[in-house]
Amino acid sequence: MKILIKNGLVVNADTKIKANVLIKDDLIVYVGKDIKDADLVIDASGKYIMPGLIDMHVHFRDPGQEYKDDIISGSRAAVAGGVTTCLPMANTTPVNDNASITRAMIQKANSVGLIDLLPIGAITKALKGNELVEMGDMLEAGAVAFSDDGLPVSSSSVMRAALEYSAGFGSFCISHSEDCSLCRQGVMHEGKVSAILGLKGMAREKEEISVSRDMLLAKLTGGHVHIAHVSSEYSLKIIDMAKRDGIKITCEATPHHFTFSDDEILANAYDTNYKISPPLREISDVKAIRKALSSGLIDVIATDHAPHHNDEKCVEFDHAPFGIIGLQTLVPLTLRLVDEGVISLEQMVALTSKNPVNLLKISNKGEIKEGFLADIAIIDPDIEYIYDKALNKSKSINSPLFNKKLKGMAIMTIKSGRIVWDYYNQKF
Repeated sequence: MKILIKNGLVVNADTKIKANVLIKDDLIVYVGKDIKDADLVIDASGKYIMPGLIDMHVHFRDPGQEYKDDIISGSRAAVAGGVTTCLPMANTTPVNDNASITRAMIQKANSVGLIDLLPIGAITKALKGNELVEMGDMLEAGAVAFSDDGLPVSSSSVMRAALEYSAGFGSFCISHSEDCSLCRQGVMHEGKVSAILGLKGMAREKEEISVSRDMLLAKLTGGHVHIAHVSSEYSLKIIDMAKRDGIKITCEATPHHFTFSDDEILANAYDTNYKISPPLREISDVKAIRKALSSGLIDVIATDHAPHHNDEKCVEFDHAPFGIIGLQTLVPLTLRLVDEGVISLEQMVALTSKNPVNLLKISNKGEIKEGFLADIAIIDPDIEYIYDKALNKSKSINSPLFNKKLKGMAIMTIKSGRIVWDYYNQKF
């Protein structure tokens, strides 16, 4: 089948041009000014034609906690957000710490047929921080990197070994940067707001100490460490120093960390949808993240989509779990950065598609280019809507943006040449 997308603004990480895009079967076969014959013509006037977004950090809770989300609902939320590739973390039940679970996850995603699912394997068996997983077997099964996300690897010796082994296989480790000895039963950022609210706080140094350690271990081993959900201004200073010294370190930021500060918890009466790990920090940290996105210091925007059932979030702030859903708010929050002049459209594509492709060493994604896989998000930057139950495709609603007005949306998502999301017809 041939699909022609016409009159849109084609945005890649290095260019943006008004052009038509022809898809044949699963590939992009033409990008240019000419009108080509096609079985289906899509008018993208006033819209952006972007590579399908790649979310390097999601939690689909499958297997084990499918009442929060599963691979089916997670896939639907992804394509409704313009995301065509997802990397689910390993903290499932049972933990994704062996090849059989990795294969089962991929097979389920393939049967759904909406996204490419590239699992992150655990670093240690059962996330206990002691014994490394069989990395080679898991990579052969389809895992693409390793992380105990949700928990740090507390042992420096174990993390050293993980970086050495993963480097030997041409892979890398993703660090959940947290010194748990400094958590002190905290439930939010330690600072003025936590003092006003009477809530136990967690100092930003708990992140910075862990980032420092893993940076030094990457220096020691020559391995590649990727810092997940960076939230602290000083963490960024450490990462900047390491990059300047040639250490193999990359990092990601989440939309909630570049959008919200801990002031939101004060302004919104202990709303547990703002309870996130790492916690929302101060305005100075938010500004630092935005600056690092602008400068290119931050490599990737990832959602850390972390669904929880409403009954779990509708409790006292102290007792609610950490986490926020984010797949369907990735586009509007990132477009807000574009509107505010923090990043360009080209940088948006780099942060959400091209840079993830480079980190994952994928050769046929991340660009609207002839011969590349037809993974495409058609984005309307001007559409305004209420993000409500009718639009939400996750099983969970734990987002402070739920029932709020948003601007910008993926109105159509194409995966391997097939339309997998059509907003106007509400079809997968």
